[in-house]
Amino acid sequence: MRARTVALAAAATLALLGACGSGGGTGPGDGPDGQEQVPHEPGPPQDQVRGTVTLYAAASLETAFADLITEFEQLNPAISVAPPVYDGSSTLVTQLTEGADADVFASAAEADMDDLVAAGLTDGDPVLFATNTLVIAVAPGNPLGIADTSDLVGHDYVVCGPEVPCGAATASLFELDGVPLDAVSQEQNVTAVAERVARGEVDAGVVYATDVGSRSDSLEAVVPSRAAEVVSSYPITTLVGAGEAAGAFVAFVISDEGQAVLAEHGFGRP
Repeated sequence: MRARTVALAAAATLALLGACGSGGGTGPGDGPDGQEQVPHEPGPPQDQVRGTVTLYAAASLETAFADLITEFEQLNPAISVAPPVYDGSSTLVTQLTEGADADVFASAAEADMDDLVAAGLTDGDPVLFATNTLVIAVAPGNPLGIADTSDLVGHDYVVCGPEVPCGAATASLFELDGVPLDAVSQEQNVTAVAERVARGEVDAGVVYATDVGSRSDSLEAVVPSRAAEVVSSYPITTLVGAGEAAGAFVAFVISDEGQAVLAEHGFGRP
């Protein structure tokens, strides 16, 4: 009886080993045909947000957002941000209301964001994430000795058009100072104003402080006496139909990490 029990146990063990090897492979690294398989590289965790974010943002955000996007993608390897579209906020709102496809919109003015909200294109409430103020951009060394908006009278200077945030803010500043706004040109966005001054085409231009900060080798900033009374606030939002990746990007912009990047480029907190 004992010998029979041992024999049955041995037979059961052999049967179990045969069942474990019944997949047809000859080793842990072999495929069904017996050939060696290359180990599969592990991807992002299954619960990690994935996707591509399409971003429309105010022109004054371009330099800061380039660094912000780089850091965001490093922290979120399963999310990519498509090459952003930068322009005057009002121009971007027009494009979006006419059917342009985007996931996130960052504006340089609350009024333009309000227009997008009224059009029913935002997903949730926009949130303020930065502030900016105006300066007078001049050539390095300020050769004309410009100190305030009143000193622009009689010189060739450019500003943003009144339909974009930097232009509306400029009009408010000149009104506070009681100075006539007689610019030789009104540009579509603040980047165009800064570039014209940097190329020496005009004597000066009214831009945001951050636009001079990103061009310190070719521009110098003169802070108008009442600049602190005209503060531009920047709101950001996801748009209708945007996925979780867009929400993750907005969350990063308003996080401490995102705010640190913006601060490095001269933006104030909301």
